[in-house]
Amino acid sequence: MSDPEERPLSFSEAFAAAARRSGIGQVAPGETPTANSLLKAMGGIRGLVESILPGLAFLVIYTFTKDLTPSVIVPVAVAVVFIIVRLVTRSAVMPAIVGLLGVAISAALALFTGKAEDNFLPGIIINAVSVIVLLGSIIARWPIIGLIVGVLTGDTFGWKADPAKFRVVLIATWCWVGLFAIRLGVEVPLYLAGQAEALASAKLLLGVPLYAGMLWVTWLLVRAAFGHQKAQQKADPGEG
Repeated sequence: MSDPEERPLSFSEAFAAAARRSGIGQVAPGETPTANSLLKAMGGIRGLVESILPGLAFLVIYTFTKDLTPSVIVPVAVAVVFIIVRLVTRSAVMPAIVGLLGVAISAALALFTGKAEDNFLPGIIINAVSVIVLLGSIIARWPIIGLIVGVLTGDTFGWKADPAKFRVVLIATWCWVGLFAIRLGVEVPLYLAGQAEALASAKLLLGVPLYAGMLWVTWLLVRAAFGHQKAQQKADPGEG
């Protein structure tokens, strides 16, 4: 007989696990975000390095050499080193594997087409899909930020019945739409113009810094709506 603990996760269980691992999940709704929690959401110092260094390597190498092959191969090699370091230090290796897959797919596409700007096409597609998914959740009146916060609070759909909470998670979801739309608005024209160096710079500037800022704004918005609930629960723990 198979171990019941090894059964495949249902969609709701998988979504709940993903929500808890997400950047938003690093601060419980109602808690005050801190610089440490923001750094943790970024994956710590190691996560920041792993996010920034491959793109920075492409930018530096391509700017000085205009040679596509080393410009995309070196970031792949760097991503492989990240995996080795995590294996040696017995750290969670999956984030580095995901990073390697992204860098490798981008490099393979650029080498196949011979166009440096195609190194950034997968990222542009991901941003476009993110906008579509987020907008779809808003149109369906199930904003994704609300679903994530609902899982984190243990009240999966309670926010739907609270106009103040619904308004906050709706605004927060629109903010994330704005983040991905800004990236597309900057990167798509540069991609169409074949400006690989400018694309690399834009991706760095609109990557971790913009994500960190949006995460902080989301935490503050959610805290404003859910903080009173936490305070109320402490004041009124229930009747014995």
